[in-house]
Amino acid sequence: MTAAAPANTTAGKKFDLGNAVELVSKEEGHRQPLAPEFVSLEDFSPLEVAYEFGKIRREDIESGPRSIWRYKQFLPVPSNVDQIPNTEPGCTRLIQADNLAKALGVKKIWIKDDTGNPTHSFKDRVVAVALAAAREFGFKVLACPSTGNLANAVAAAAARAGWDSVVLVPKTLERAKILMSAVYDGSLLAVDGNYDDVNRLATELAGEHEDWAFVNVNVRPYYSEGSKTLAFEVAEQLGWRIPEQIVVPIASGSQLTKVYKGFNEFAQVGLVDESPVKIFGAQASGCSPVSTAFRNGHDVVQPVKPDTIARSLAIGAPADGPYVLDIVRKTGGAIEDVTDDEVRAGIRLLARTEGIFAETAGGVTVATAKKLIEAGKIDPDAETVLLITGDGLKTLDAVEGQLGPKATVAPNTESVNQALGL
Repeated sequence: MTAAAPANTTAGKKFDLGNAVELVSKEEGHRQPLAPEFVSLEDFSPLEVAYEFGKIRREDIESGPRSIWRYKQFLPVPSNVDQIPNTEPGCTRLIQADNLAKALGVKKIWIKDDTGNPTHSFKDRVVAVALAAAREFGFKVLACPSTGNLANAVAAAAARAGWDSVVLVPKTLERAKILMSAVYDGSLLAVDGNYDDVNRLATELAGEHEDWAFVNVNVRPYYSEGSKTLAFEVAEQLGWRIPEQIVVPIASGSQLTKVYKGFNEFAQVGLVDESPVKIFGAQASGCSPVSTAFRNGHDVVQPVKPDTIARSLAIGAPADGPYVLDIVRKTGGAIEDVTDDEVRAGIRLLARTEGIFAETAGGVTVATAKKLIEAGKIDPDAETVLLITGDGLKTLDAVEGQLGPKATVAPNTESVNQALGL
């Protein structure tokens, strides 16, 4: 086993990363100093951040900034992170979705609506944490491979921080997401390949450019911690308690694992009572390697070639897939997948019942929740949270051709009444 180095140091340099003390391998628990590394050299498993938490009080959090930085004691970020120019993501609304609950035949549903973040997806959370850590490590350029939302968040965060950015996306990405990344005037490159091709390229580039922080590659352990803030906010917004059930979309699988970690950390320090939470995963059928493994009782996730309108979830070789399987099985949840038509229906159901226009990933979450309820896997009497992680304006092509005016009328009341059947 690798001996633990002094807290917050690498090769004699001291970093201000708050309560973070070291990196730990997810498979065998090997420990190593905090550094921009993402794979353990001992067991070759992913690394994640470990902490030493002191006393953390609810009132300290409640009096903090209206952003994810109210939870900075749980994140690998400098103590003054909220004073450095950043996009200030987080503190998005939690909506009691009674109309949706009625439509689905359940008692209570909450929508965690992350469309309200600066670039309209949850990726602003993870990028903000990655940038804060990257600054401490001395990087100069913010970079990423992306299926779209991450590209938007990286380009915007780099612009706000005064950094250069390099963003790699598949050339088939939705036009809205390409434009939304390009407008920040960083270096946006379209790659002739799918996301897994883009990700491989990013890993190679990270090895060649030592001052480039690829948020989901060489600083991935820090980046992924930002997803915990979804769990923190849900618990705080529910009156400092953990929900009974939660449905989380799966791309790489990192978000689901960190939401679970976030609930556990809140319980660990006594901010909430320990209580069981069933965690459910949602995938699109055109890219459902984790759902398939769960259904077949496998522990290994076999890579697939993505073919779905839910491009933000189209990761055919999800890095955290095995850990998602472990958590879902441990908590008594389930993983399901839905077709593209069901995704579109999920988007429209959420919009019709709650006035929220979600991107395709949100359609996956709603449609999967519906499927799990109908299959009796989600308890209709238990309180359920659905994570809606991105804005529908980013994926208009998914519903284009299906929606539009009910009729074209003349500018008089008779035409309107006739069109409405009045």
